Amino acid sequence: MTDSAKYIKIVEWSEEDQSFVGCCPGIIGPCSHGNDEVEVYRELCEIVDEWLTMAHQENKALPRPTIGRNVAELLSAV
Repeated sequence: MTDSAKYIKIVEWSEEDQSFVGCCPGIIGPCSHGNDEVEVYRELCEIVDEWLTMAHQENKALPRPTIGRNVAELLSAV
């Protein structure tokens, strides 16, 4: 499993921006925007991979992974 796979990535429609917006909680806030949901997700994955690579190169500790924390279950309860 890659480091990137340890973090949940979210792409959602933004009424305010009138586009899809991608973020990775714990890693980076809204950072990818566009009209194609799949393309926004692809860009988001690339951004997260780059962020994690830079963190490794700078010997920075990685944030706690967000997978396995029942995030989907918590979101469905909202």
